[in-house]
Amino acid sequence: MKTINKTCTETLREAYDATVRIVRHAMRRLDRMPWPSLLAACVMLALLITVLPLALTLFVLFLLVKLVAGALGGKQHYRPRHRDPAHQNGR
Repeated sequence: MKTINKTCTETLREAYDATVRIVRHAMRRLDRMPWPSLLAACVMLALLITVLPLALTLFVLFLLVKLVAGALGGKQHYRPRHRDPAHQNGR
């Protein structure tokens, strides 16, 4: 009967083996790719690595600027442009 309780080292060993299998599979796939496909994959990976963090950083920066501007600007009350005539006469 197989035990379901694993030690930490067994779990780490399984994770290591799975990672090694994935890396070996990826290396075999890259080895079989033609040069134009490999170049396109490298360009897309480079764009993903550089543009995605830049976009996230800019998003957080603008969000913080908006929050600071809102905190410093104070509260503005909403005033309707056209009031109901019944409210102007105190009714």
